[in-house]
Amino acid sequence: MEETSGLTIKITRKIEQIPSQEWGRVYPDILESYYFFKTIDESNFSGFSFYYILVYKESSLVGAVPCFFMDYPLDTTIQGPFKNFATVLRSIFPAIFSLKAVVCGSPTCEGRIGIIGEDKVKVLDTIVAGLQQIAKAKKASIIAFKDFNEDYTEILDHLLKKGFYKINGYPSVEIDMRFKSINEYLKSLSRVSRKSLKKKFKKVDALAQINLEISNDLGDSLDAAHQLYLQTFAKSAIHFEEYTKDFLKNISQNMPDEVKFFLWRVNGKLATFNLCLASADVLVDEFLGLDYALAYKYNLYFITFRDIINWCIENGIKRYESGALTYDTKRRLGCRFVPLYLYVKHENKCINPFFKILCTLLKPENFDPALRAIYNSKEK
Repeated sequence: MEETSGLTIKITRKIEQIPSQEWGRVYPDILESYYFFKTIDESNFSGFSFYYILVYKESSLVGAVPCFFMDYPLDTTIQGPFKNFATVLRSIFPAIFSLKAVVCGSPTCEGRIGIIGEDKVKVLDTIVAGLQQIAKAKKASIIAFKDFNEDYTEILDHLLKKGFYKINGYPSVEIDMRFKSINEYLKSLSRVSRKSLKKKFKKVDALAQINLEISNDLGDSLDAAHQLYLQTFAKSAIHFEEYTKDFLKNISQNMPDEVKFFLWRVNGKLATFNLCLASADVLVDEFLGLDYALAYKYNLYFITFRDIINWCIENGIKRYESGALTYDTKRRLGCRFVPLYLYVKHENKCINPFFKILCTLLKPENFDPALRAIYNSKEK
């Protein structure tokens, strides 16, 4: 523990070392909270070291954040023809393409900061001091705040005065569930999208028997589901975190009331699954796994989307939150995009201006036209 500006910092490696009621006091009503991070701690994520920074005023917790250390590959956001070129360069100059970074937030979900009380900027400054302590211990040159939405803009823009740069991240994706039926949802889409989806559904219904099962535990399907996830992970143009089999098992034990595994079987064979977290009002779609030997033939992505929307309608869910990426497809499915922002800086003040140029060159929208259109429309 260390005292900074009248506040006390405590840094711990496991969230279970923090009383759950204390964490819940600064993070009320959030699905991806205490037991979500407990699952991450227990699940052997490779390439990440996890920390928790706590800020106390006297004996009361007034601020708390999860954070992590990693070797960040600079070519993570690069897509298209530049990717192969970057891969070759990385193989020749591996040290140049990887930076040690300490990041406030989570590799697996949207960033959040738990702060209570009136001295929010003071608490934020203390959190930055905690990040710098970790960075010094790990010899990291980069400090960042990852994937924060506009609710945090007022407080996090304070970081711009401290040498941080603000860049666009990958937006989150949402649908406000104002529909009374799946047909009403389909009617909200464009004529072209609606016609295309109906055609896909009709074709699939004629080809195969697809059964949906919903459970809070994968049971005997654990190995098969994880293999489907690995297929999907390998297909993704952007690789960051890789969920482990232990995560799929542990989240059922730690969050049995919130976890929903949606499993689709084609003629009896597990073909796709989604891991979701549910509250009374919100369904958060964490990730999916697809059998690509069947995915295109049976339009499995669209089948899963239809069935989850239908489940949300039937269970009174008010907001469905989907994963990032595949933005053009999700735009046609009626999703809205919530911009997320990163705040980053290099700890060396002489290098930091050049680091800003590098960040500008590697912005995600530079390599994704759909993403560029989202942020351009936001700026108008």
